[in-house]
Amino acid sequence: MGCSKNRVDTEILMRQLQANGFDTYYEADPAKIKFDFVAINTCGFINDAKEESINIILEYAELKKKHRVGKIVVFGCLSQRYRADLQTEMPEVDAWFGKFELKPMLDYFNAEYFCNLQPRRVVTTPPHYAYVKIAEGCNRTCSFCAIPYITGKYQSRPIGEIIEECQQLVASGVKEIILIAQDLSFYGVDLYKKPCLAELMEQIAKIEGLCWLRIHYTYPAHFPLDVLDVMARHSNICNYLDIALQHISDNMLTRMRRNISKEQTCNLVREFRKRVPGLVLRTTLLVGHPDETDEDFQELVDFVKDVRFDRLGVFTYSNEENTYAFDNYTDNVPEDVKRQRMEQIMAIQQQISFEINQRKIGQTIKVLIDRHEGDYYIGRSEGDSPEVDGEVLVLGINLPIGNFVNVRVTDADEFDLYAELAE
Repeated sequence: MGCSKNRVDTEILMRQLQANGFDTYYEADPAKIKFDFVAINTCGFINDAKEESINIILEYAELKKKHRVGKIVVFGCLSQRYRADLQTEMPEVDAWFGKFELKPMLDYFNAEYFCNLQPRRVVTTPPHYAYVKIAEGCNRTCSFCAIPYITGKYQSRPIGEIIEECQQLVASGVKEIILIAQDLSFYGVDLYKKPCLAELMEQIAKIEGLCWLRIHYTYPAHFPLDVLDVMARHSNICNYLDIALQHISDNMLTRMRRNISKEQTCNLVREFRKRVPGLVLRTTLLVGHPDETDEDFQELVDFVKDVRFDRLGVFTYSNEENTYAFDNYTDNVPEDVKRQRMEQIMAIQQQISFEINQRKIGQTIKVLIDRHEGDYYIGRSEGDSPEVDGEVLVLGINLPIGNFVNVRVTDADEFDLYAELAE
């Protein structure tokens, strides 16, 4: 459940279990196969994610009653955060583990921990792309976020270790690597006493056979601008940047403890587009934070209209225990107002996205084919990250899954492009 960082944790667990002789399946159907164990990696970030995780646990509890699964093991962020309460409330679960308890989990399965497994994980994505987690934890103190409480302080992985993993992935057929962490911008500061994301990207980009390198989850305050120079220099680094800006009103940025101002944010966006022409910019916004006024929200609306992000997501504020906002503010924006504000921003962005996509009709673009569905082969351009962005639906026959093709865009809607093979 939850983010791609959780997926990587699950992949590492699967590899350890396989090395111990277990047969492992990722999101398999218990109606078709009877399982001795089900291990559920949970998300505990906001209310919606917590509810989704709990509902999945309850689903498998019903399957356990029907003898389709044996024991239920729950781990990850929800378990890390609420284990004591959940153990009492959900006796159907046989074992609970936190986010960082790989070895105790293996002990539970009577399995040995192998410290130098190669490869270190089972890739559960399509074999032509993979996520690489370069750090764990977070040192930021944003008012609304419980992630630092759940995951602890920032811990960068050594550059050499990451490069070795990327080399192995590319050698196995991976064409696209997506770098992830709670905050890529901070990478290296704890380990090397300076930001090292640009250096890391430089080294990964030089791996022979790597076609695309994409970065996710950057932070605006003290953004390492040398990343943009590396991005502009290497053709196999996608002109794509995911940066969570959250808000633009100085009042909200201060109350959110974002350590950046409206002016600095606007200058940063201009710098992005100046240094990397054609950059596809993705952001996430938060509405309904305590004390967000109509004026604050209107500033955000105007900002979205002015900047015209290529990709944009919106969350409503969730009043989370163990956050600064929970302890120091009153959750005083009504839920219906939060929802209305989210829907208003998304409606504006939908129109912007439609207009941006319409301008692509007639263009020829390079697309990585992910899968085949019905009449279409489904692919992505360098401006589309898997699972979170739009797709390119290509009409064709026997297109190679996991390979690149050049296509001509024939139509577009708010989210997806439609295309045919370029002549």
